[in-house]
Amino acid sequence: MVLFLFLTLVFFVLTFVYFRIADYFNIIDKPNERSSHSQLTIRGAGVLFPIAWLLFTLFHGFIMPWATIGLMAIAVVSFADDRMALSNRLRFVIHIFAFTCCFFELNLFSILSWWMIPIVYIVGIGCLNAVNFMDGINGMTGLYSLSVLLPVQWALFGTFWNGSLFNYLMVAIGVFGFFNFRKKARCFAGDVGSVSMGYILVFILLGFIFHRFNLLEKNSMNFLSGHNEGTVSIYYILLLTLYGLDTILTLIQRLYLKENIFLAHRRHLYQLLANEFHIPHIIVSFVYATLQAAIAFYIFHVNLSAFIVLLLLLIATLVYSLFKWVLIIKLRT
Repeated sequence: MVLFLFLTLVFFVLTFVYFRIADYFNIIDKPNERSSHSQLTIRGAGVLFPIAWLLFTLFHGFIMPWATIGLMAIAVVSFADDRMALSNRLRFVIHIFAFTCCFFELNLFSILSWWMIPIVYIVGIGCLNAVNFMDGINGMTGLYSLSVLLPVQWALFGTFWNGSLFNYLMVAIGVFGFFNFRKKARCFAGDVGSVSMGYILVFILLGFIFHRFNLLEKNSMNFLSGHNEGTVSIYYILLLTLYGLDTILTLIQRLYLKENIFLAHRRHLYQLLANEFHIPHIIVSFVYATLQAAIAFYIFHVNLSAFIVLLLLLIATLVYSLFKWVLIIKLRT
């Protein structure tokens, strides 16, 4: 309780300091025809997320140094991107560097076969960008992150990571949410928030897939110690089911329509619901987060075979596609 109160105070102070900095340097999100908001709003308050990670590592002997270096590199470049448009090439290079650091931290270069390395790079960077793409309405990034972190914390009850890193992250998300989970948000996460959180979630996801509940064994600590160590649990990819479906299927839709996929758009399902059907942002974000949390709790309760995972993904894809198709037809009539 003392830790929560202390962290809450620290993050509120940091938020107000950042607001002053953002006002001074004009770090403001200006709405355009593709935006889901209509007023000037401070951008980049998601800087709290990498700061939370950094505070955790500093207060615990700078553990997980490689992952921290990767996260800080992504955070710095993403924050710069919130101030001015950076080239896609530069961002891609930094993402490669950050995931190389992630792989060193998880010892994946020793665990994986050589042909698997590029696949994991592609999937990891894809998932990171999916989190970034989905940061378009109030509450989405914070609530969805909690929908992943809370089930993981519950599953890892009593471990070192559960008692520390997750607490730092969730307090940071809560303080950010105080200013963002509103009809008219006072601040947005910005790329620094969504990309950093994407990196954190993918780091946790990779740890689950390739180490089960035994992510690190440094300094005689098992940060995710638990059961069935050493197994490969591919079905943990379901922790990002909704983001993955919305991103991949929307990308396919835009390619079919011959649109420039690097330009901003409003074709995601959540954008249709919020912008075209005028469902409040918080309700849309809450529905996404609730569905994802239900999926996460389910996969921690049930041992799923590869066939069942593929079947569930197929069903989810069909349901998503049908629902979105019905909405588009309704808009045209």
